[in-house]
Amino acid sequence: MVKRQVRGVPYDQRPTDETPIHTADLPPTPVRDRNIPATAWVEAPDSLLSLGDDLPDEPAAQYKRRIGPWILWRAGPATKADARYWAAHADDLSRTFVITMNPDGSADGVGPSGRRHDRFRSWKEDLRDHD
Repeated sequence: MVKRQVRGVPYDQRPTDETPIHTADLPPTPVRDRNIPATAWVEAPDSLLSLGDDLPDEPAAQYKRRIGPWILWRAGPATKADARYWAAHADDLSRTFVITMNPDGSADGVGPSGRRHDRFRSWKEDLRDHD
């Protein structure tokens, strides 16, 4: 029997899943078949719920994945545009870090090491390397 591989749906075409979800139930890997909005996360802090309020079109944050103990959300598009990523430590939701993405591809944010990052990749690596 040949196993058929299911492909993900492009992020901007995924249905929104408003089913309430707790921190412990957020998937460890990227969700490719639906978008989980911050409003569905039962423990969502206000800083996440308002993450995109000052971005064009005021996008709601959507869950992306876990990076070690960090839970990652994004408000705004994945392409080069105004967007913002927010990460919180799953065991202490007061430990949060944000990186802002700009239409020109530049970025600006501080990670858990206290270092300022101008690249999304180095910010994610900072999360990965710090519990």
